[in-house]
Amino acid sequence: MKENQKNNGYDQEAATALAERLHRSTPFRSQGQWVGISLLRNADLLRRRLSQVVDAEGVTLQQYNVLRILRGAGDAGIPTLSVAERMIERTPGVTRLLDRLEARGWVSRERSSEDRRRVMARVTPDGRALLRRLDEPLAQAEDAAFAALDAEHLNRLGSLLEEVRHSLEGAED
Repeated sequence: MKENQKNNGYDQEAATALAERLHRSTPFRSQGQWVGISLLRNADLLRRRLSQVVDAEGVTLQQYNVLRILRGAGDAGIPTLSVAERMIERTPGVTRLLDRLEARGWVSRERSSEDRRRVMARVTPDGRALLRRLDEPLAQAEDAAFAALDAEHLNRLGSLLEEVRHSLEGAED
């Protein structure tokens, strides 16, 4: 990055480009604001791209996430209360999500005979088939989203995002 592109320690050219895309009339107040808005904007663009893939199969990203969690739990399944803890995007409506997935035949639920309060959820064979159809198109969309970065930059970005996540999760406590 050229020295004349830096101001206040951050890349003014990149910040200005984002501000223009968002039709901002004022500059970002800080480097943190620029990076935060950039992260939110990129997350939205990635979410929309991935949603296009899953929408083709009549499923939402949240529903896909639940199915992926259940597939990872294997044949034993997982307690429904544990599904919410494992979701990428937290949602209060996990029961409704499971209701919709069960109605479509992608999930089954069974109350535990030992503890009637515990309900186990499992992905059905139809749900597994749906996931298999989505695996490759989603992998391609994810790879395409990050094609501009080489392995070193991807590793660095991933590490930096982990640091931010740890900081944010610590602030929730």
